[in-house]
Amino acid sequence: MAATVRRQRPRRPACWALMTVLLADLLALSDTLAVMSVDLGSESMKVAIVKPGVPMEIVLNKESRRKTPVTVTLKENERFFGDSAASMAIKNPKATLRYFQQLLGKQEGNPHVALYRARFPEHELGFDPQRQTVHFQIGPQLQFSPEEVLGMVLNYSRSLAEDFAEQPIKDAVITVPAFFNQAERRAVLQAARMAGLKVLQLINDNTATALSYGVFRRKDINTTAQNVMFYDMGSGSTVCTIVTYQTVKTKEAGMQPQLQVRGVGFDRTLGGLEMELRLREHLAKLFNEQRKGQRAQDVRENPRAMAKLLREANRLKTVLSANADHMAQIEGLMDDVDFKAKVTRAEFEELCADLFERVPGPVQQALQSAEMNLDEIEQVILVGGATRVPKVQEVLLKAVGKEELGKNINADEAAAMGAVYQAAALSKAFKVKPFVVRDAVIYPILVEFTREVEDEPGLRSLKHNKRVLFSRMGPYPQRKVITFNRYNRDFHFHVNYGDLGFLGPEDLRVFGSQNLTTVKLRGVGESFKKYPDYESKGIKAHFSLDESGVLSLIRVESVFETLVEDSPEEESTLTKLGNTISSLFGGSSAPDTKENGTDTVQEEEESPAEGSKDEPGEQAELKEEAEAPMEGTSQPPPAEPQEGAAPAEEKATEKENEEKPEAQKPVFCRALDTSSGF
Repeated sequence: MAATVRRQRPRRPACWALMTVLLADLLALSDTLAVMSVDLGSESMKVAIVKPGVPMEIVLNKESRRKTPVTVTLKENERFFGDSAASMAIKNPKATLRYFQQLLGKQEGNPHVALYRARFPEHELGFDPQRQTVHFQIGPQLQFSPEEVLGMVLNYSRSLAEDFAEQPIKDAVITVPAFFNQAERRAVLQAARMAGLKVLQLINDNTATALSYGVFRRKDINTTAQNVMFYDMGSGSTVCTIVTYQTVKTKEAGMQPQLQVRGVGFDRTLGGLEMELRLREHLAKLFNEQRKGQRAQDVRENPRAMAKLLREANRLKTVLSANADHMAQIEGLMDDVDFKAKVTRAEFEELCADLFERVPGPVQQALQSAEMNLDEIEQVILVGGATRVPKVQEVLLKAVGKEELGKNINADEAAAMGAVYQAAALSKAFKVKPFVVRDAVIYPILVEFTREVEDEPGLRSLKHNKRVLFSRMGPYPQRKVITFNRYNRDFHFHVNYGDLGFLGPEDLRVFGSQNLTTVKLRGVGESFKKYPDYESKGIKAHFSLDESGVLSLIRVESVFETLVEDSPEEESTLTKLGNTISSLFGGSSAPDTKENGTDTVQEEEESPAEGSKDEPGEQAELKEEAEAPMEGTSQPPPAEPQEGAAPAEEKATEKENEEKPEAQKPVFCRALDTSSGF
């Protein structure tokens, strides 16, 4: 017995050493578990984290507050963020940047750039000739683009999250307004890359709010559809969303709750900031009247005084939401002169009368896009700080015709909590209860191309064709394939936004260019020369609209097909089909079956393409690729064909979850070239 003990004793240090190594590896792994979300508002942001033992918690900043101003003060050698930067807006208004998100993805001639200059004349906006955008000119040698400023804010939000979580964090879900277009979304992604963040998803803030509402009311969701309207008026904009909740059957987890965005309406400039600017102008006018006859400088020409007035206007708006009147007072507003004036709620409502008239607009847009009426809406829920203004609630209640408005949600933090739930669902480190999210496309996207056709012998003309890739209010994420059947040499096509008739003239000007990119294909003729004995199945372009709502061109390929004779023992009705695929990406000419082979195409019955303008005989095939659903989401069904369909000769299909016949198998591939703006 003693000998056995002596033989085991030397192994104990080794065992302890092994346990120590394993524990160290486990601790190192735990450093990567935490994920975060950033609810990026116009005026302030809310940061939330999920880590082991801390499920869905709002991060406290250095001042122990749950929300942080989206404000940056930039000097030559130092930077200030959050409350520190907001406090410096009075001392150094030119170097303190706020509300800069409305400049993201905007060219210099955009109306929002002019609006920003009018609202904040203390900032000098320079012009970047290469990007055709603007930047903040802080000093002679100090300038920053809006994306760089946002990158600083996102980096600061990550530092807050890491301090709170006590571990490094790289994965994040960031909220963006639902009305952001492709340029604006890409600008946010660029800012996140500058901050060193890995963006799991850009989630629309209205969708994040709806997800938070549904997660905490999971038990109330059943097979009966419930339509809920969320009216979100924040500081910079207003978004109205109609969401349908019900349980659906999923392949992975059986019956699970689902939210589906049915309709969206918005007003880009209706919000609390515009109300505060109206109040600031009113206070400036009162101050000038008090000093009339003293040959004093106009207070509007003093940036520091105007910064003080804006801060007081913000406080005044909040107080007037609960009181009939209030005394505005600022010590030493300008030239050591104090300012004091009484402002009533009636005066405030008169100043913003035209703004309150715009409150029902997003409601009507949402109903129209959802093709619903108010009787089908069970509840209207208020979100956003500006909905606390009594007049907003009064006008909205009259517009929706309900007995009362729902206030059973945290108007400030709902989007942050919904986004962090989605972050946990997307992260591999956590497992959450599935909640199916089906977001909707706000701006339709189509492909346009022109080709020569022979109308009569010897007489040729150009025909312009359109194919809708992603229709308005169609679900995403999803993939689509469009096939060009009548090209045998190099050509190009355009990717543009579709019909934006639902936007007003001013919104169209703010939206900017409707052209997304032009794709030029090279090597098409060479692929036909290489496989002269094969039957061409057209040029296939694969598009993806990912979880963030960002469009990308995955690949373009030339597809050929041949018949392989059956062996005697096989059924005579089956044939083996081989696809020779020439990818138009990469520039490589070496055959490579594994790297460049086509994805499995899962087809449904043929249906007409949307908005087609082809003549009979023109064939452009539109298909939807099968996409593996993420955890917490489900595979969206194919978009339904719209009116204005093409003639029957035009083949256009959308595909869902059906298997392709086993006879179809890829043979080999050849890479060619393409160029586009993606």
